[in-house]
Amino acid sequence: MPKIDAFLQIMSQVGASDLHIGDGSEPLVRINGVLEKTKNKPLTIDEVRLLLYELLTDRQIDKFEQTGEIDIAYTLEGSARFRVNIFKKHPGLAAAFRLIPREVPTLDALGFPEVLKEMLFKRSGLILVTGPTNSGKTTTLAAMVDHLNEHMNYHVITLEDPLEFIHPNKNCLIHQRQIGEHSLSFANALRAGLREDPNVILVGEMRDNETISLALTAAEVGLLVLGTLHTKSASQTISRVIDAFPVDQQAQIRLALSEVLVGVCSQQLLRKAEGGGRIAALEIMTRNHAIANLIRESKTHQITNSIVMGRKEGMQLMDDHLKQLVSAKVVTAEEAARYAENPQAILAHGRSVGASPQIAA
Repeated sequence: MPKIDAFLQIMSQVGASDLHIGDGSEPLVRINGVLEKTKNKPLTIDEVRLLLYELLTDRQIDKFEQTGEIDIAYTLEGSARFRVNIFKKHPGLAAAFRLIPREVPTLDALGFPEVLKEMLFKRSGLILVTGPTNSGKTTTLAAMVDHLNEHMNYHVITLEDPLEFIHPNKNCLIHQRQIGEHSLSFANALRAGLREDPNVILVGEMRDNETISLALTAAEVGLLVLGTLHTKSASQTISRVIDAFPVDQQAQIRLALSEVLVGVCSQQLLRKAEGGGRIAALEIMTRNHAIANLIRESKTHQITNSIVMGRKEGMQLMDDHLKQLVSAKVVTAEEAARYAENPQAILAHGRSVGASPQIAA
């Protein structure tokens, strides 16, 4: 049994989402979004190398030594899977382990609104799940795939780096491909996916304009494409997609995006007020006639107003959802203000509804 398993078992027992190990410091765990020290002594470089190299094949060790970082997935038998990033630092080595729950969560369990399910029942188009690192995008995408798996008869291809949630075939045929192991790049895998008779392609990360362009093409030819970007709002997402391309191509991209976009779900993870874990705050935009026109006419700065006008269609701004969470006392006003576009308005709202002024430890 790899020696790292003892640390991972402790991580699972205390409800940590992440484990950080590195030479020169004791292991740390992240619980409800906060890093906490463990009772272990600081690790030496030899101890860290032994812990980490046990997880790697000879080929992976060679790659790591050459590049200075590597992503892998590791399964603790009978317990959980972990996404692992191992990297060189000054001085020595370090790694971050992210816990992947054994069970794929449902959209209902995550508390997501019905409009997200409605997006998934579109036969084709592009759905983007966005947010900063550690905002739960992977979990949301896994829940979306699971929803399709329960309700549709589709061929679903997922392109991930690395593979995280493992999906059994239910009503769908699901093929999961890991970038670096099953294909050289997202772009290569996406290009090949167009010839593999899918109904749905999940692109774990839209890193460059080639991948984005292929995702748009896949949506144009009749596939449903799920993808992610590291953006914090719907309007910023639209701008990021367009700005990824040279100026002389942007008009064409705006037109394509205005026609194939189904919707955007931007999310942040907040600590619950009673210390009972974290919850996602969501900004949701669905494409309607007005938003399609704004995308085509390069008026993305007006998208926020269209989201406000589209509440009856299930749209919502991030700040509006934050206010709802504060009103329900699910999160404190201070916690919500950290993620708001207008923090002062959130704090004022918290005072008006008598929300607790303290964040639970």
